Amino acid sequence: MAILAPWLGSANEFLSNPVHSPPSWRYWFGTDQQGHDVFLRTVSASGVAWQVVLASTSLSLAVGVPLGLISGYGGGWLDRGLVFVMDALYTVPSLLIAIAIAFVANASNKGIWTAAIALSVAYVPQYFRVMRNQTLTVKTEPFVEAARASGASTWVLLWRYVGRAVWQTLPILFSLNAADAILVLAGLGFLGLGVPPELPEWGHDLKQALDALSTGADIWWPTFFPGLAMTTMVTGLSLVAEGLEQVLVKDGGAESATAMP
Repeated sequence: MAILAPWLGSANEFLSNPVHSPPSWRYWFGTDQQGHDVFLRTVSASGVAWQVVLASTSLSLAVGVPLGLISGYGGGWLDRGLVFVMDALYTVPSLLIAIAIAFVANASNKGIWTAAIALSVAYVPQYFRVMRNQTLTVKTEPFVEAARASGASTWVLLWRYVGRAVWQTLPILFSLNAADAILVLAGLGFLGLGVPPELPEWGHDLKQALDALSTGADIWWPTFFPGLAMTTMVTGLSLVAEGLEQVLVKDGGAESATAMP
């Protein structure tokens, strides 16, 4: 639906639409207090959500995975320092971290990449912790010791041997983070700290609909359908993560990402 959204119509087109129109054959999800077609807004918001979520989780993976590999394999003062920083970040709820970063970043720029960066910082510690714990286990395996004895360099050991042995948890963690990122993005949008208001976004649309309800408007559809779409996507990604765990993590050979504390 996110891919098809641009061909369905403009999410911001409202000049000829009646306001607060209930769901009908013409407006499947009704219209909101500004005359927006709620169906088009809801579907288009899924595309915006995917852009932000994929960008943020990819950034988190690109930073957290190398740091986790280096920390777990190298040990020493660098490992202790990285663990201290990542544990400190991990104790703070992801929404609070995203709010703090988005508040500062929005002062100079407000866009999809700003929201993605705000989300990505919150998930770096998760990739770091999983990769570090896996690396600590795998680096003492006989095949790694054999490669080290044969003269393989540190980078070859990290990427060719250790990295390949611990990659199973990454798709699982990626799916879990994507599900959580959708909720955090909606929270930022609800607070006015997410993507620009002209872009359709579930959290922003929910806030606008709740404001209309507070004025006494008898409408339910502008909150129900965006909330249903958000719940469906989060549930779907969570189920994908569980399915990946059953397929990729076999016989206890790798730490479960869904069981991570």
